[in-house]
Amino acid sequence: MATVAFALVNRGERGPGLMMKAAVKPAPRNLDDPAKKDIAMRLVSSAENSSLDWRAQYGYIEDIGDGRGYTAGIVGFTSGTGDLLQVVRRYTSAFPGNGLARYLPALQRVDGTASHAGLDPGFPAAWRAAATDQVLRSTQDGERDRVYFNPAVGQAKKDGLRALGQFVYYDAMVMHGPGADAVSFGGIRATAMRRAKTPAQGGGEVAYLHAFLDARTAAMRTEAAHEDTSRVDTAQRVFLRAGNLDLNPPLRWSVYGDRFAIAK
Repeated sequence: MATVAFALVNRGERGPGLMMKAAVKPAPRNLDDPAKKDIAMRLVSSAENSSLDWRAQYGYIEDIGDGRGYTAGIVGFTSGTGDLLQVVRRYTSAFPGNGLARYLPALQRVDGTASHAGLDPGFPAAWRAAATDQVLRSTQDGERDRVYFNPAVGQAKKDGLRALGQFVYYDAMVMHGPGADAVSFGGIRATAMRRAKTPAQGGGEVAYLHAFLDARTAAMRTEAAHEDTSRVDTAQRVFLRAGNLDLNPPLRWSVYGDRFAIAK
């Protein structure tokens, strides 16, 4: 509920007079507010690409050695988990003659593996070339929102979390996927809820988010490629300890030894 402050002003009617004028403090914005969403994209990009320029990452592609094959695009779609396949499928539906369409059979075969079979040597160059096309960029945006951003923010709102908690859910969804096993988003949330109540259940927001971040770092440490937990410890936990539950700038954090800041 918005906070209302009252001030006395001169009415200027028939001599001296006073009236009450309400000044309404703006309600906190959720992560799906455009300005907040841009902050979220920059925070994720700092961890995924060591850069705040998330719009420069549409053409990013490499194998980072995490067992998921190629990682590509603005949130790290991977050939080994099926979301990169979905991006290329949707792109091909919108633009059938694109340069990635011929790799669809190979992407189907390598789904669930770390293999590059049928993708090397040409797929990385084809991806970078296609990423100059606004259709592929829009496709990446849509798949990011459909699979990761909208489900994460929607669940966080149901759990009574403000913008920081909504981002905490989103970043976990991007890295761990939306599944229900112990090291996916659903399992991490279930572990956190066994340790603390969500605000929607009457629990404290700070205590619950610490429980969620504890569960997430434990999940990260099960994979060698994610054992560096600085995107939690020296970023999200920094905002939480500062009490910045609305994720308002200025923000300062570090990830994997790199320092970042958002002034406004």
